[in-house]
Amino acid sequence: MSADGTWSIGELAERAGTTVKTVRYYSELGLLPETARSAGGHRRYGRGALDRLRLIRSLRALDLSVPEVGRVLEREDGLDGALEDAIAGRLRELGDRMAALRWREAALRLLRDCPARERADRLRLVGALDSPPSTAPVARFLRRVLPPRLPARLLSSLTEAAVPAPPDDPTPDQVLAFARLHALATGAGAAVSVCRPVASTPDGACRPAVLYEGLTEAFALAAPDVRAGRGPFAGEALDCFVAAHAGMRGTLDTPEFRRRLIRWLDDVAHPAVDRFWRLTAEASASPEPTPGAVDDWLRAALARQSATT
Repeated sequence: MSADGTWSIGELAERAGTTVKTVRYYSELGLLPETARSAGGHRRYGRGALDRLRLIRSLRALDLSVPEVGRVLEREDGLDGALEDAIAGRLRELGDRMAALRWREAALRLLRDCPARERADRLRLVGALDSPPSTAPVARFLRRVLPPRLPARLLSSLTEAAVPAPPDDPTPDQVLAFARLHALATGAGAAVSVCRPVASTPDGACRPAVLYEGLTEAFALAAPDVRAGRGPFAGEALDCFVAAHAGMRGTLDTPEFRRRLIRWLDDVAHPAVDRFWRLTAEASASPEPTPGAVDDWLRAALARQSATT
């Protein structure tokens, strides 16, 4: 250190255990301000520059980008708050990268372990899928199936309940289910125009918001029995299910209405929608039954009750 308490760029680099090129690079970016200039116009650095250079190198060792390092150094709320934000951002980014790698690993295992005759088809399916997959195409498919002009709150709730979130650590089977869901939602057959289980009635009465509000309640009542593997039976959940359909049509719940409801539900069944529910069950990482599984359980309970009355 010179008499004025400063170091040359070479002296600073040596003390920090780095290269002159590195010191010059950070200086030119404005991350490492010089204290003064020598008579010959060379950069001189004070004692604080060594601590700052070591901090820059430590931040870079955490894989923070140069702009992120600059933001940490410039924050007025102190190093702790700035560093906490930078670390949180880096952890989110690493989490996203790791999730993508786990999806790619599961996809590769799926292709490696499948029969050779199925490999080309599965490669096509998986190749069209992001890692992790976006759920937007699946949500759009569901919204085309649901009745138009549902209240936004109800539509959002139904979509959240029906569209499975991609698991962070998927199995090969889940990758395949998501790939098939994506193909179903984006394929030529995705233009499903039914509104299951909404059916037109002779008098034109149709209140889909009333129906789906009631179905949400009925599904919540039946879900514990479906989750526990209990067989379908008549009870509060079935009464709520039928009441939702009766309310949608502006009619009363009677034994005759229940018999007709079975036929209506069969009439509006659509293979693409049934396939959608099967695939969402295979793709989901949640132990909760899908709305499709609960709907099937309630329809079976209705059929069983009608067969005995």
